[in-house]
Amino acid sequence: MNLDQINDIPDILMEFLEYHSTVRGHSDRTIAAYYTDLKILFRYLKIRRRLVPRDTPFHEIDIADVDLDFIRATKIEELYRYQSFSPESAQTLSASSRCRRTSSVKSFFNYLCNKRHLLERNVTQELDMPKRQASLPRYLEESDCEKLLNVCDGPYGERDYCILMLFMSCGLRVSELVGLNVTDVYDDHLRVLGKGNKERVVFFGEGCREAIDDYLMVRNVENVDEKGKNALFISQKNCRFGVRGVQQMLDKKLKMAGLDASRYSPHKLRHTAATLMLKNGVDTRALQEVLGHSNLNTTQIYTHLDNAALHEAAMANPIGRKHKSEIDE
Repeated sequence: MNLDQINDIPDILMEFLEYHSTVRGHSDRTIAAYYTDLKILFRYLKIRRRLVPRDTPFHEIDIADVDLDFIRATKIEELYRYQSFSPESAQTLSASSRCRRTSSVKSFFNYLCNKRHLLERNVTQELDMPKRQASLPRYLEESDCEKLLNVCDGPYGERDYCILMLFMSCGLRVSELVGLNVTDVYDDHLRVLGKGNKERVVFFGEGCREAIDDYLMVRNVENVDEKGKNALFISQKNCRFGVRGVQQMLDKKLKMAGLDASRYSPHKLRHTAATLMLKNGVDTRALQEVLGHSNLNTTQIYTHLDNAALHEAAMANPIGRKHKSEIDE
């Protein structure tokens, strides 16, 4: 997101976005989400405080004049109403959207209070996050993974097989996968650029090494544009393979494998890798590093997936197996 091209942004918001872009190193996508959420907040507050005519179209409400006094006047009841406010009256915000909005607001007020010391009181300290119903990640069973890999053939078979192997064994995000360069591949690991431009090392097994080698033997960059020559994965259009292209490829392979394409996405393959790792004894802390999660709580959702493993762990405790009559008094 090019902040220099935004004209309607108040100085205080611009400073906040620049802080997250330059100091915190957050991605353009994160910066854009902050901007959108806070722009909606400021416009909503202007409507609520009757600072604009009632018939003003929402997207035309000017926020360039928002200053510290405007922000300081924010009340917690306004923020609670904002959590579910939608410019489109018929639209209902999802729980994840409400949580993201609240996170954006909290981050903004924390910046003003703790980094800039411009506010004496942080009203968002009392602001609760909306409740989000926990849902278990959807994933493929090991047998389904094999079905998916077995349908990779044709002119781009080696490439597609390699992509699916990296998804299901390394747990990469789709943005991380399409961002891989040839120079990011080493003997037994990848150098991955994750969220917030954070680099991490992701190791892979012999099967992945074989898939990479097979693909590199047929990878053709003869007609690839200059920007894509270093890209690991090349599209049919002779450029870096993009997110949309990966999704379309996966949909096709799922259908060929007899699996429901509407139920799975590249991100579900990431869930698949995480689940298979946990089922085979990987520690949650180690999994956190593999997946590039900044917060362990994000990783721990996977610990609820394998009831069989939990049952086996409980049965392994010798005390739990003892009957009352077997315990010496």
